[in-house]
Amino acid sequence: MQIGWCTLDCRFNQEEGVGDTPDSYAYDGNRVRKWNVTTTNYGKSWAAGDIVSCLIDLDEGTITFYLNGQSLGIAFSNIKMGPGIAYFPAISLSFKESVAFNFGSRPLRYPFQYQLSDPPTADLLKANRLLVCVRCMSVCVFCQEGKLVEKDIGEWQLQGDPTVLVTLAHIFNYFAPLMCKVYLVEDVLMNFLLSILEGGGSVEEHPLIQQLLDLFWLLMEDYEVNECLKQLMMSLLRAYRFSPIIPDLGFQIHYLRLTTAILRHEKSRKYLLSNSLRRFLNGDTFDVLRSVVFFYIKTPLRVKEAGLEELIPTTWWPTRFDKEGKDERDPREESAEERLRRRAYERGCQRLKKRIEVVEELQIQILRLMLNSKDKGTGEASRYIFLNKFRKFLQENASNRGNPTVLCPPEYMVCFLHRLIAAVRSYWDEGKRKIPGTVPSEEAYVPPQLFYNGKVDYFDLQRLGGLLSHLKKTLKDDLASKANIIIDPAEIQATSMDDLDEDEESGAAQRPSGATAMGGALARPSWLSSPTLGRANRFLSTAAVSLMTPRRPLVPPEKVKVRTLTVEQRTEEDIEGSHGNDGLLLGRPPEESDHTITEKSLLEILDGIVMMYNLSVHQQLGKMVVVSDDVHEYAVALKDTEEKIARCPSKRPDILEELQKSQKVFAEKLNHLSRRLAWINAAIYSKEKMLDVYWLLRVCIRTIEHADATGSLFAFTPEFYLNVAMNSYSALKNYFSPSNCMEELPGAFS
Repeated sequence: MQIGWCTLDCRFNQEEGVGDTPDSYAYDGNRVRKWNVTTTNYGKSWAAGDIVSCLIDLDEGTITFYLNGQSLGIAFSNIKMGPGIAYFPAISLSFKESVAFNFGSRPLRYPFQYQLSDPPTADLLKANRLLVCVRCMSVCVFCQEGKLVEKDIGEWQLQGDPTVLVTLAHIFNYFAPLMCKVYLVEDVLMNFLLSILEGGGSVEEHPLIQQLLDLFWLLMEDYEVNECLKQLMMSLLRAYRFSPIIPDLGFQIHYLRLTTAILRHEKSRKYLLSNSLRRFLNGDTFDVLRSVVFFYIKTPLRVKEAGLEELIPTTWWPTRFDKEGKDERDPREESAEERLRRRAYERGCQRLKKRIEVVEELQIQILRLMLNSKDKGTGEASRYIFLNKFRKFLQENASNRGNPTVLCPPEYMVCFLHRLIAAVRSYWDEGKRKIPGTVPSEEAYVPPQLFYNGKVDYFDLQRLGGLLSHLKKTLKDDLASKANIIIDPAEIQATSMDDLDEDEESGAAQRPSGATAMGGALARPSWLSSPTLGRANRFLSTAAVSLMTPRRPLVPPEKVKVRTLTVEQRTEEDIEGSHGNDGLLLGRPPEESDHTITEKSLLEILDGIVMMYNLSVHQQLGKMVVVSDDVHEYAVALKDTEEKIARCPSKRPDILEELQKSQKVFAEKLNHLSRRLAWINAAIYSKEKMLDVYWLLRVCIRTIEHADATGSLFAFTPEFYLNVAMNSYSALKNYFSPSNCMEELPGAFS
């Protein structure tokens, strides 16, 4: 990415961008260079979420860049000026890169004396004064519980002088239109709400935010409240995303606390969830994905600015290696100095981990608010709104036809997955305490009927037995006899071209010869020992299953006709069920126990978590290992260099000097990487994150076991469950060590 200024004379193409032509000037923070046809070193490296300020002085003829408010020095002087020369902001980007511009429509994070558009000074003054009046007068209209009490639709029970409410309504006539402007929401309202929480304490100890939101919904038009809330949340997202990493993560904590306070307000929470879904359905996927930013903790690339030098003053890395160059950890062979360094480093890592956990706990609180299933007083519960949004999010990211530039970044997906696991397990175990007979989260699994009863849309993802349309035809009798389900005939007739192609491709060669039915089911297939999947490797021929499985006569209970429901078509009753309707658990096979597992909506979210891991989480976990590998390589190189220094002849000072230079470079690089690795181990490879992956592995194994018990209906199991079972085991074995050993897992297996 190259960002800067250019004139109208510049002609860009796929090979040349900003800074590559005579009348354009650019800064590249990835390669840490400045560009104007030729290039030289300039500035320092940037990271995702950094803010670059681009200043051009047409009096002095200079261009300067700032990174997160700190000047990088004058980049260019004596730039071309004169009649007919005009400069415009410009940027060149590569595939999948993105940038957000601010020309003054929102408050600048790092304001300067001159900017492209002036702030709305008069409106800012008016909004601040009106907000002070609103705060002072709101105290008079709230009852003892600290909130407005809804009596009937459109009516409110208020205590205090009625003239106060009339006065407030008059104030809001002027105040409400101002709160529809993004600049005023970010500069006035967001900063005002943040100031309420500055004193510390839990969010619940600050009822004023809830009271103000009550007043907003009472005294403003719905479209005004909607626009205000939308702009407020977008401002919080931007503030969180573009906040620099500091040792105590103060910025991130501050913005997450306000987000939590806003989402605690039921009506506002439901609007924000519904609005995100509505914008998603309209194709505005980028805005929906922005909400995932709240669950992300970015890894600092610049250790010094992130304060890791203060937090982890002592660095450490392995110094003993076996013949193959691998880390040979034996604390008994450590010297006293090595032991002190390692322990000091570990203490610093623990301090860092505790600070990251504060942020993670706030993120889990936000998800718990979104997963609230009891707030049905003002319409559909939050959890079902979230569930629909979550399913559409998965669909967009699972589709190969989606625009890659709007897909959720893998690093966001990793953090989102861990927070979602924590939130789901907490609700799962709460339900277990209320209903003792339910399954604890430690034994969680996804029942097999979710895979074939049509209540959960898997958006044409491959099943272990082939395409769903093919399975509906070949196994329709098995569904009727084993699950009392009749597929809607219209769906069977609508055979896709993909299904026809699959039938043509499979042929007789893929039908197992000599296969025998045992006890009404196939003999155990050999695919379990196969290391590859391919396109499910055709390991299970569903046509053969249908022919070989004895067809049972249709018996009570009465068969239920089903059809696949899209996210938009489902209701809460389709998920949770009622009056004898099993909801998501419709079509329970006889092999499945009829005991309650947990709330059915949690089962679908669990299914989505497994899909998330398969989409990009595993791949990202593998990518993060590169930092650990770099530490190992530099440690080996440093030890080798030190051994060469020890052997260097005294008569060759020139060689000794070069070796000492290399030693210094390797040591500096290791100091930097060891601190970065401490962050990654705390945020990505911690013991808690390892337990999450282990839990997910066991969920997949139990799910596969339950599905396998259904015989031929096992073919409906989505392929990604097998992928996640294998990949999560691989991650536990290869990615989390040596910081966390696989043998230390509870009930560790070989």
